[in-house]
Amino acid sequence: MAFRVRSIARWLARAAIIALFGLSLTLTLVSMRAILRDPLIKPMVERTAAEFEAALARETARTATPSAVAARLSTLLDETPHNWIVIEAVENLAADRGIALSQTLTDHRATLWDEDSHWLVAIGNCATCSWDAATCTLPQALVCNAPVTLSPIGDVIGLSKAGFAAVTGSEIDKLDFALSAIGLGATVAAVATGGTSLTLKAGASLLKLAHKMSLLPPRLLALILDVARTGVRWDEVLRWDSVTDPARLLNPEIVRPLAEISSDLGRVSAKLGPTETLHLLRFVDTPEDARHLAKASETGGAKVTGRLEILGKSRFMRAALRWSDTAIALICGLVGLLLSLAMALAGMIQTVLSRALRKTLRATAR
Repeated sequence: MAFRVRSIARWLARAAIIALFGLSLTLTLVSMRAILRDPLIKPMVERTAAEFEAALARETARTATPSAVAARLSTLLDETPHNWIVIEAVENLAADRGIALSQTLTDHRATLWDEDSHWLVAIGNCATCSWDAATCTLPQALVCNAPVTLSPIGDVIGLSKAGFAAVTGSEIDKLDFALSAIGLGATVAAVATGGTSLTLKAGASLLKLAHKMSLLPPRLLALILDVARTGVRWDEVLRWDSVTDPARLLNPEIVRPLAEISSDLGRVSAKLGPTETLHLLRFVDTPEDARHLAKASETGGAKVTGRLEILGKSRFMRAALRWSDTAIALICGLVGLLLSLAMALAGMIQTVLSRALRKTLRATAR
């Protein structure tokens, strides 16, 4: 009876291994077939807006501990000049998480705020900022320097300066010209379409201001310069009326990545305001980064800045992605194959060892 039970158990174990092997092999073959038929299939795909928000909430809950929040806020208060946008964002995150800050920290914060917000200091800094945007803090830039830069007037000035430089043989600021053409073209389109291009205009203008303030990350700056060099029909700058029809100077295919970034930054600005958008620019290196920020700002609102400071860019952007169904199927198939092969090998080794042990026992019994 015991021998029969052991035989049935061995048979069931072998059947399970064979079934696992067959299922794993099927999953692997189906997944590999899908990849071979469509080489553009990516292992990671973007989450929906709701999934992204839920992933960010989970990551923040794990990372934003009282000690981590206090440490980050203390570091921000020790920096000079003080970035009050980020400081307030981290404070809001602490309040949202129900984290009480120490009295020492809050007193230190209040003292620094009184020093930085003194009206004489603000007036003096604004005068400097109006003359040179590179000296502006983010809030100052929006008050002192942005009224012209963010308006269509700034785009007209940018195109006119490029035309004058071309006539006189001077060097053209290609980056400023490309963004001016995109911004003014979007303004004209917005008038014609009832405002559908306003986010594109807002984003392009913010990029111009960020360039003046030296806020553009190196990779984003390189992308914009490349588009400006190759995406503008420079030989036509003087032949066409660039002010009334600037879009004709642009090669749509080459300019598209920059236009997408500008449009997404305009979406961020519409939700968070231009000041926070300028701050968040340092996290944007690619069109994907801008798209993730726009999606996060539209679902999480003002929480975006605080979450970025606590999570860091890498974890924040990773939360926007998940494994694709094809990748999951391939991974499960490969794991199942390895597991079934390991189980089969373990069974063979067990059989060999049990036979050797029986032979030894028989020899000893004699």
